[in-house]
Amino acid sequence: MELLCRILHVSESGYYRYLKNLSKPSKHALLSAAIDRIMNESDYNDNYGVKRMQLALAQNRFHTGKRRIRRIVHEKGLIHGRPRRPHGLTHAATEIQEKENLIKQDFQADAPYQKLLADITQIGCLDGKLYISPIMDCFNGEILSLQMDDNMRKELCINTLKAVACWYPIRGAILHSDRGSQYTSEAFKKKLSEYGMLQSLSGVAHCYDNARMESFFATLKKELLYRIPTYRMPMAEVKSIIFRYVFIYYNRKRVYTSNPLGLPPAVYKTHYHNMYHSSAA
Repeated sequence: MELLCRILHVSESGYYRYLKNLSKPSKHALLSAAIDRIMNESDYNDNYGVKRMQLALAQNRFHTGKRRIRRIVHEKGLIHGRPRRPHGLTHAATEIQEKENLIKQDFQADAPYQKLLADITQIGCLDGKLYISPIMDCFNGEILSLQMDDNMRKELCINTLKAVACWYPIRGAILHSDRGSQYTSEAFKKKLSEYGMLQSLSGVAHCYDNARMESFFATLKKELLYRIPTYRMPMAEVKSIIFRYVFIYYNRKRVYTSNPLGLPPAVYKTHYHNMYHSSAA
């Protein structure tokens, strides 16, 4: 062995270190295996892009650059195209509409329950259209309440608001929505007043005034609803699937790029409360 090392111009210790390292997996292999584990944690995780995957890896103590991640997910055939962005027309808002819009496209909040977003979307089912009414907290992106029905009357939105009021301290919060008849109805405004909330309304034809909620709907449809044949499924079954996705996966497990360290909404809120109580002690 000594003669071989002299011929190769290497030290014996260096040679044995080389042999030892041969049995170790490469960094590339370790990272690839970590990505596979993250993908297998949930059926929905195959929608993770490079940025979200980088955050998920960091949560698992794998710190690496986007270029390396992109190369590995490309090898695995997991690269997704860039999301389509709306190209809506922007119209000048009236002075009244400007005053009624308290959010003004600022979807950041320093603490929970300060700014809430509401909206309605729909999906076709075997037995008709299902209307989905969530309320989101701008602080962490958490869906606080979700009601669904086969119609989009004002009671759907009122019931969504009632559910939030039952569980969370929302007095003083701003609730932002579009100008749909449900949200501008006297019954809905009365409930807001009863709960001590302020109403904020988007401008007419201003698609970006509630962009963060629209982003949630796009995620819900891309990751869940467009991947299952809802038009062949009973409404009750689709409702059950949506509830599980939102309250088990989206709120508690899904990497959320807008939160520090990509923490899921409910996890980040728990982290915030723990930090708040420890600093107040």
